[in-house]
Amino acid sequence: MRKRIANLTSNILNPFWLSLAIILLLSFVSAPSTLDALKWAFIAMALSVLPVFLIIVYLALNGKLDAVFANVRGQRTKIYLAAGLCAAVGCIILSYLEAPPILVAAFTAGLSAVVIFMCINLWWKISLHTAFAAGSVTVLIMLYGWIAAVTVAVVPLTAWARVELEHHSLAQVATGALLATLIVVVVFSPFLLA
Repeated sequence: MRKRIANLTSNILNPFWLSLAIILLLSFVSAPSTLDALKWAFIAMALSVLPVFLIIVYLALNGKLDAVFANVRGQRTKIYLAAGLCAAVGCIILSYLEAPPILVAAFTAGLSAVVIFMCINLWWKISLHTAFAAGSVTVLIMLYGWIAAVTVAVVPLTAWARVELEHHSLAQVATGALLATLIVVVVFSPFLLA
C-alpha cells in the first residue's frame, strides 16, 4: 500500500505537471488579459515542457531510457541536454517576443537549474521531483506571500515518495529541494522587486 501511494504521489507531483501548473499560473498572473495569458502559456509550454516530454517518451520507447520518470543517473544526461537547450532557446524567444518578465525569469531559473543539476549528475543522482516541488512552492510563496506556505507540504510528500520508491536517498531529495529553492529565490527576486 505504501508503494502504491508513493507511486501515485510521484506521478501526480512529477516535474511535467508541476511545470505546466507554474507556466499557467505565471502566464495568468502576468498577462493583461485571458487571451494574452493563454497565448504566453501556449508559447512557454511549446518551448519547454512539450519538447522535453516528447524527447523523453521517444527515448523511453526506443530503449534509451529505462522509464519516463525513473532513470539511472547515466541516462539523465540526454534529458538534461534537451531541457537545457529548450530553456536557452525559450529564454531567447520569450525575450525577443517581449514576454512578461516573470516568464523569462522562470526560463532563466530553469536553465540555471539544468546546468547546475547536470553538473551534479556527473557524480550523483539529485532528485528532480523534489527540486520541481520546492521550486514551485518557492514561486508561489514569492508571488502570494505566506498564505501560500500551506503548499510547503508538497515538498516532504514528494521527497517521501521518491525515497519510498527507492529512486533517491534522503540526501538526494533534500539537496534537490534546497538547490531549487535557492535558484528560484536568486533568479526571481530581481523580477519581483522591479
